[in-house]
Amino acid sequence: MTLALLAYDSPPCAAPRCHAPAGNNIVNKARLALLTLLAMLAFAGNSVLCRLALKGSASDPASFTVVRIVAGAVVLAVLVGLRGGERLRSSGSWAGAAALSLYALAFSFAYVRLSAGSGALLLFGAVQSGLLGYAIARGERLAALAWAGLATSIAGLLLLLLPGSSAPHLGSALLMVCAGLAWAWYTVLGRRAGDALRTTAGSFVRAVPVVLAAALPWLPDLHIDGLGLLCAVLSGALASGLGYTVW
Repeated sequence: MTLALLAYDSPPCAAPRCHAPAGNNIVNKARLALLTLLAMLAFAGNSVLCRLALKGSASDPASFTVVRIVAGAVVLAVLVGLRGGERLRSSGSWAGAAALSLYALAFSFAYVRLSAGSGALLLFGAVQSGLLGYAIARGERLAALAWAGLATSIAGLLLLLLPGSSAPHLGSALLMVCAGLAWAWYTVLGRRAGDALRTTAGSFVRAVPVVLAAALPWLPDLHIDGLGLLCAVLSGALASGLGYTVW
């Protein structure tokens, strides 16, 4: 994942005159790597919390997703309000909300039959493949390290999906790949966002009615217990809301 972000966030200069100071470039790369690591820890935390909620309690994936998004929206909206400035309604986008909702729903339903480890690996591989694939489609020239990262992520996805006694459930695995591609889409949409906290908050707030509408088909079966509620709130407020602001 770090390979993807380092390559994706630093397109080559279009003219020979573009020479960034070597010291600044090293600092920027180190900062990006650290922030990417923190974001990956947030991804992993979401995997553990979602798996615990769905396997360790009587909660269903639709309820978990709704509470997760609402919790993230509330915490982020409060943080933006405390900081002041531009109104939240002008931040984020409906496209970002759609990508975020698709990711969150596919993620939760995938974990009904996936382990936390295999789900996280599938998610990371899909995000990296999606980001680098987008860069290639735009005509960006990737460094050798980025090509190595792309090859590794695709090979990892294929190995995980190969039939066998230890292979994850195919339908759930494909759902997790969809979640990863949706997150790559969300990342592309927010690439040029000037204010990460405000943009993330706006997308989370817009995602609330989207996931509520998406949960309607499961209305008779919606249920969340104490453990599931705690995991969903922690996932939304900390691992998602604050973690994705770092991303």
